Amino acid sequence: MTDFGSVDPQQFAAMVKAASKDELQAMMAGDERAKVLDEIFNRFPSQFRADRAGNTNAVIHWNIGGKADGGSDTYEVVIADGTCAVSPTPAAPPTLEVAIGGVDFLQLLAGTGNPMMMFMTGKLKAKGDLGLAANLQNLFDLPKG
Repeated sequence: MTDFGSVDPQQFAAMVKAASKDELQAMMAGDERAKVLDEIFNRFPSQFRADRAGNTNAVIHWNIGGKADGGSDTYEVVIADGTCAVSPTPAAPPTLEVAIGGVDFLQLLAGTGNPMMMFMTGKLKAKGDLGLAANLQNLFDLPKG
């Protein structure tokens, strides 16, 4: 996945679906990780569905685990006044914190992972506004498995 920027969401979903868990794990622990995560989060504003957001104003911190050193990356997604902005450096206190492993995150965004099942099995952890957590899928135009 060297030129990830040219891959559209449907192609991304197909690539994640076709890859083995080991391949996804290696990518999320390797040199491509930052490039992949940056590209995914950079697309959030264009995939944001303002028409479904209503008066939602929220700060979401995504903690993506699975780094080679066992750590995680945190991205901040701010939804305010019908817009969506993303930063790789959290600056505001979160309304919602989502913690998820790197592989599970890829599967979630590719539409191959069931967010409710991930939550129930502890693969996805949400802290804060759980109503917002349940509605996240509706706020973004993501591929469906």
